[in-house]
Amino acid sequence: MKNIILFALIILLPIMSGNAQTARGTVKEGLTVKSKILSKDVRYTIYLPYDYNTSDRLYPVVYLLHGYTDNDIAWIQFGEANRIADEGIAAGDFPPMIIVMPDAGVSWYMNNFDNSVRYEDFFIEEFIPQIESIYRIRKDRQFRAVSGLSMGGYGSILYSFKHPDLFSSVAAFSAAIYTEEEVLTTPDDRWEAMSAILYGKGLKGEARLTDHLKKNNPLIFTKELSFDKLKWLRIYVDCGDDDFLYKGNDAFHTLLRDQKIPHEYRVRNGTHSWEYWRTGLPEALKFIGQGFKR
Repeated sequence: MKNIILFALIILLPIMSGNAQTARGTVKEGLTVKSKILSKDVRYTIYLPYDYNTSDRLYPVVYLLHGYTDNDIAWIQFGEANRIADEGIAAGDFPPMIIVMPDAGVSWYMNNFDNSVRYEDFFIEEFIPQIESIYRIRKDRQFRAVSGLSMGGYGSILYSFKHPDLFSSVAAFSAAIYTEEEVLTTPDDRWEAMSAILYGKGLKGEARLTDHLKKNNPLIFTKELSFDKLKWLRIYVDCGDDDFLYKGNDAFHTLLRDQKIPHEYRVRNGTHSWEYWRTGLPEALKFIGQGFKR
């Protein structure tokens, strides 16, 4: 019996040892950058891979965007992005990468209709340059990606489609994309609570389809984009079959097909939940990591 137990321990020891020795990256929370555009300091959380402090190399970067009413620590606290990154890097599923998670409040990552909140300008003109001057990040487009969930899924599509010269890949989860019908039929109280700051107060019916909304709705502005503009952008869209945002995601997938824009579309069993996004993040990071290769 002792020999059997000893033999079992010999077999299990490398497995147990391998799990225990998974190299862990570093998470830094509560950091800030100064923004002249927003006239305030903006918080962010960052994940640095396990070898960041022991090497001189430059790393690819993923900007990982949170959802509505969440903040910069949500992807760590609820999404376990650091654990998923540690395990994926250790398994060789994707290369060591820096993951940056900014706090966007409820800005929807965009410039609003009267430019009183210019979050998109901040992100493109101030945030990316500041982050990539502080950390050892490869500044080439090929080594920069954007991803996010819900409001952040929308933001990741907004940024990558409007600025395809900046990103090699986009991975959007449960993107908050709304069809024109959904825009027109949104209850007035919900419009005033969530959309008025973005597009204007007191708008009803067809009046909601403002030029500003059209410029920022992927189902509308993508129709004006040519494949030539997006041909270098790798696109990944993932939405649960029971997610309340399924209509917009399905319509976006159909539009991309009609426009002959290559992309990956995933529909898995699930709802608008952290369990869904956590289980999807490993595959999304694999997809992004493939774009970092030559």
